[in-house]
Amino acid sequence: MAVTIRDVARACGVHVSTVSRTFSAPHMVNAETRTRVLSAAEELGYRPNRAARSLTTGRTGNLGLIVADLANPFFPPLIKAAQAAARARDYHLFVADTDEDPAKEEELVLAFSKQVDGVVLCSPRASNKALEKLVGTIPSVLVNRRLRGVTTVLMDVARGARTAMEHLAGLGHRRVALVAGPAGSWTSGEIRKAVADVPGLDTVVIGPNAPTEEGGTAVAAQVAAAGVTGVLAYNDLVAIGLIEGLDELGVSVPGDVSVIGIDDSITGRLYRPKLTTVAMPTADAGRMAVDLLITSMSAATLLETHLVVRETTAPPKGIP
Repeated sequence: MAVTIRDVARACGVHVSTVSRTFSAPHMVNAETRTRVLSAAEELGYRPNRAARSLTTGRTGNLGLIVADLANPFFPPLIKAAQAAARARDYHLFVADTDEDPAKEEELVLAFSKQVDGVVLCSPRASNKALEKLVGTIPSVLVNRRLRGVTTVLMDVARGARTAMEHLAGLGHRRVALVAGPAGSWTSGEIRKAVADVPGLDTVVIGPNAPTEEGGTAVAAQVAAAGVTGVLAYNDLVAIGLIEGLDELGVSVPGDVSVIGIDDSITGRLYRPKLTTVAMPTADAGRMAVDLLITSMSAATLLETHLVVRETTAPPKGIP
């Protein structure tokens, strides 16, 4: 016999209407009760009738997740965590990427607005003015982008970047480079501001650059000619591309130049030499963004980052 909403209500000692609101309007149910109802539903194997719920509530039970580039290893852990969080609340998650194109962001948000109850925008590239217009069309949560009045989940990349530069300074480096990311990237802007005045370092900014391995390879000659002994790259892909490009020029890492990435992606962990990088809490961000979207909570959350020291950083030549 199929498990009903009354069975769930009886199991956790609440009214049937409370169970119904837990699935149709979770923001109207306090967190403790909501957790109790969801746990009972999971244990009993209860699944609400999606079609009936849609007719009753006017909601689809679907969410959208838009990322800048599905091929970037930064995003899969975030997507997987977001999907798991959505599934736990009996939502489906539709995922799409923009190929770093602001125009595609607008197209996707407008298309999703007819099919989903809300959308998570990860690292959007649109201008603030365009983004304000987009989020006005559908409930939205932004990841790694700050916008007044909009719920955001931010990773503290500024602190992570500064810690990375302080690591280079502590090793004895004095002239370093920041290989920046795309011009429309909030993250790149935060990194640039954070590393502008690290004590003891003369920092050269190279960029903007494509946030890809090819983008890193393309600036290898500039880095080699800049007279730097350390580099902080916009992300792990750029860092790996840069190391490859420097190797082709006969510049060794970390023998001649130390390199630090940002993300702590699987690519950086598997690369040889293993990449020193700033770990970003991508899975936590995905889970939190979906939770905030479903519960309609207004918040600006800042998640901690930390430096992971591996094999691509060392003291500069001449310093033991």
